[in-house]
Amino acid sequence: MKRFLPLIFILLVNQYLFSQSKLNIDSLLTVYKNQTLDTIKIRTVNHIINYYMYRSQAETKKYAFEQLNMSKKIDYKSGLALANYHLGNLYHNISQLDSAKYYYEKSLFLGNQLHNHIYISQAYRGLAIIEFDKGNLQKADSINNMDLENAIKFKDSMGMGLAYDFKGTINQNMSYYNIALTNVQKGLKIFEKLKDSIRIADTYNHLGTLEYNIENLEKAIQYNEIALKIYQDYKDVGYEAQVLNDIGIYYMKLKNYDKSLDYLLKSLEKTRQSQFKGIETAALNNLGNLYFLKGDLNNAIKYLNQSITLGKSINAKRRLAVAENKLAEVYISNNDLENALKNAMSAKKYSEDNNSLSINMNSTSHLSNIYEKKGDLKLALKYQREFKKLNDSIINKDKINKIQELRIQFDTEKKEAEIALQHEEIKSLNIQAKNDQLTKTLYGIGMFSFLTIAGLLYFGFKQRMKKNKMEREKQEEIYKQEIEFKKKELASQTLHLVQKNTFIQELKDNLEKIKQSPELFKVEFRRLVMLLKKESAEDKDWEVFKSYFTEVHNNFDNKIKEINADISEKEIRLASFLRMNLSTKEIASMLNVLPDSILKSKYRLKKKLKLGKDVDLTQYLNTL
Repeated sequence: MKRFLPLIFILLVNQYLFSQSKLNIDSLLTVYKNQTLDTIKIRTVNHIINYYMYRSQAETKKYAFEQLNMSKKIDYKSGLALANYHLGNLYHNISQLDSAKYYYEKSLFLGNQLHNHIYISQAYRGLAIIEFDKGNLQKADSINNMDLENAIKFKDSMGMGLAYDFKGTINQNMSYYNIALTNVQKGLKIFEKLKDSIRIADTYNHLGTLEYNIENLEKAIQYNEIALKIYQDYKDVGYEAQVLNDIGIYYMKLKNYDKSLDYLLKSLEKTRQSQFKGIETAALNNLGNLYFLKGDLNNAIKYLNQSITLGKSINAKRRLAVAENKLAEVYISNNDLENALKNAMSAKKYSEDNNSLSINMNSTSHLSNIYEKKGDLKLALKYQREFKKLNDSIINKDKINKIQELRIQFDTEKKEAEIALQHEEIKSLNIQAKNDQLTKTLYGIGMFSFLTIAGLLYFGFKQRMKKNKMEREKQEEIYKQEIEFKKKELASQTLHLVQKNTFIQELKDNLEKIKQSPELFKVEFRRLVMLLKKESAEDKDWEVFKSYFTEVHNNFDNKIKEINADISEKEIRLASFLRMNLSTKEIASMLNVLPDSILKSKYRLKKKLKLGKDVDLTQYLNTL
């Protein structure tokens, strides 16, 4: 006989359970089992689904469809919206993106019918993530912006935090690292205020990926260890697998192969436990890559083939192509040229169909090596030339991305400054209007009474003091705006220095043409002269940059020379770029030299500044 639980007891139990960060799932299931079919039961199953979402795909699916069917029976639209959203998450987690999109769109439709901004926001988020997974970054950003606007409009702190964090992830994949960092940090601040541990863990994972992209591997591992501890505490197996996989990659990059293997094997175990096929595909691929680096070709081939088989089963085409490229590389080293050719061709077809420059470049390089080993020098040369062209495209794309990022930053700062100024003007006008009205009133009253006149005089004195204070504050605001202007000009000059590289590249291209076709010498020589004349007008770029930099950063070069008078102008230039927090790659690109050259220059500068090995040069320069 079913045990009856009074409604008041159920409500109290629900309130207690839902207020806990780590749900007691057994108690929750007992409550759910004994509830009669109504809206409260549907709300209860919602929390059960949230518990199982990243722990068990089978249980998630079971309870999500129960929620859907129960909501249909009693025509409960809120329940239908939630059930469709959960099913969208479920199918997204198992990489069935079309099904996921279908359920997210149904949830969005119901959310709009109910005018429920929470349902609308979470559906937008799901749809944005799908576009992101497909590689449609601009579309993902557009949908995420609608989510952010919706969250801001309804003052939904959690929604804002999630939208900012995801905006960071999108910009990171566009290689706009500064914009990405700003947005992820905004999300982290909100999650810390809300004390939402899981979201804080997600944000640390994203910060780790950012640090990895700018080659701060130790910091990337540190952030991910924080995230891993939280996921383990909450038994969030799916995301635990993701972070274990990420840390494994970072240790592989540091050439600590033993630690890398330990983390990747743990990730593989967790992905199979949680049935997250997408992460399992990535973990298998990374294990194959690791064994290749260790020189164990048999295990490398074994794991890469498993990754390819799994990738095909879930239609994860990009991950499949990445694994095929790596397998081609392994087969080349093993001199199995036919298998290498088959995998490289398959990866190349994907890259051309999906406009993936990086995958295309890798597969083209492999094809050049394969045909060279086969003795077909004509095809080897053809693919080598194609590889060089693709490589140049990627370099140019990186430069364009850097310029675009600076433009976005400049425009954002300008817009924020304009909005702030408008608010100040409105505030000043309101104060002035109130003061004018008050003065008129007091003046009228003062005509009838000496006491009123005396009061008016006193008030006028106070107003004068207040006005003087406002003038001082206004002057301070002008000074602040001038500093902001100098900062923007400094960013503009940095942008100009980046653009000079385009001129240098164009000069190299013309010299290459002369080398290949002597008959074009006269034409190309005139073109070179014109380019040099044009660029000579801009020889003072560094001096302009330096003047703005000095104004913003308080005679930075003089402070360095006070430490060591022998520091050269080139070293001051390097120190200035480091003070602006540019990475080694970015500085190398701007100065048109190799990153190794910048690393040597940093070492010499550090030596002249008499800094110990454990002192970070960039952090030290930021204190000057």
